[in-house]
Amino acid sequence: MNFRGAEKQIQTSLEHKYGVTDPQFLRELGILLGPAIVPGNKVESLQDGAEIFPAMLSAIQGAKETIDFETYIYWSGAVGKQFADALEARARAGVHVHVLLDWLGSQKLDNTLLDQLKSAGVEVQLYHPLHWYNLGRINNRTHRKLLVVDGKIGFTGGVGIADQWDGHAQDPDHWRDSHYRLEGPAVAQMQAAFLDNWIKTSGKVLSGENYFPKLVPAGDQMAQVFTSSPSGGGDSMQLMYLLTITAAEKTIDLSAAYFVPDDLTKRALRAAMARGVKLRIIVPGKYIDSGLVRRASRDGWGELLQAGAKIYEFQPTMFHCKTMIVDSKLASVGSTNFDSRSFRLNDEANLNVYDHAFAEKLEDVFENDLKRSKQITYESWKKRPLREKVTERISSFLSSQL
Repeated sequence: MNFRGAEKQIQTSLEHKYGVTDPQFLRELGILLGPAIVPGNKVESLQDGAEIFPAMLSAIQGAKETIDFETYIYWSGAVGKQFADALEARARAGVHVHVLLDWLGSQKLDNTLLDQLKSAGVEVQLYHPLHWYNLGRINNRTHRKLLVVDGKIGFTGGVGIADQWDGHAQDPDHWRDSHYRLEGPAVAQMQAAFLDNWIKTSGKVLSGENYFPKLVPAGDQMAQVFTSSPSGGGDSMQLMYLLTITAAEKTIDLSAAYFVPDDLTKRALRAAMARGVKLRIIVPGKYIDSGLVRRASRDGWGELLQAGAKIYEFQPTMFHCKTMIVDSKLASVGSTNFDSRSFRLNDEANLNVYDHAFAEKLEDVFENDLKRSKQITYESWKKRPLREKVTERISSFLSSQL
């Protein structure tokens, strides 16, 4: 049941008609896919747990009315305890706190922290817990990472709530990742994204000015919070990526924790390179939490390398970033991996920012990550041992589930 697709998938390649700054491109992403691209936003880039966790905890501690928090991974440990303490304190102070945890991703969270949250009045829901009657949707997880405080401040990105994300990515035990703080009208879209799954799990609608206050401009960036789910949107996340890749005219920089594109996406990437687009991709190296994903990924690199892609493996630790920067104009960041699981199986949320200065800042981050990465050439890829080739090919047969 989980291997069988419930809906038809995108099968045809898209044609390059305009660039990412063309008004038609912006209209299509805001109308065809929705929601609208809105001005007046301020997005701050945060790198690694040492920057990310203090910013999130500060926002939680400053909450006056509401906290809405959805995440895939929440594990016991020092970081998990910090967040539990902060959420508990605000709940006891009268703040309405809602926490939505993926059932599978929170398996390493012990009942002590859950009891701590619930006893303080925090409403906790688990997304798609395992039951015999819903085995057909066991693959559908919420992979979204959303935190919305008072309906005015939002966070999204790649980090989970676990000790692996703490620190500065200084060693193999501390992962490399990015997260983003959002203010402005697009926060309402992030709140709506949280509410989407909150209704599915609790049946309760959160409404009123405490959740959807009037939002004034906080900056000059145009942005949208884009979501996808198998239960509503089908291949919409993949379509967003395909439209963006097809619109690229100069550069595509991808930071991909899990890079297992299907044939259609690889065709779009090759077509972009054929019209002169420079493609660079950073992926994890030997430090990765899923060897199966790494093997399936490496099996498909040959055609991209031959077409001109430059692929790099991050060396110091697990690389968990998820960003796409196109033509120094558009940046898509959030929870989405570059694989079929994110495109078709998971609930995901990305923040799309249409701002040259912001894209350039993320390009600087990308360049810094390149300095700690090793380039994989077509020649070195082709010369890998036969045993690796065989195991990678076998792993690739499961790519639709990775």
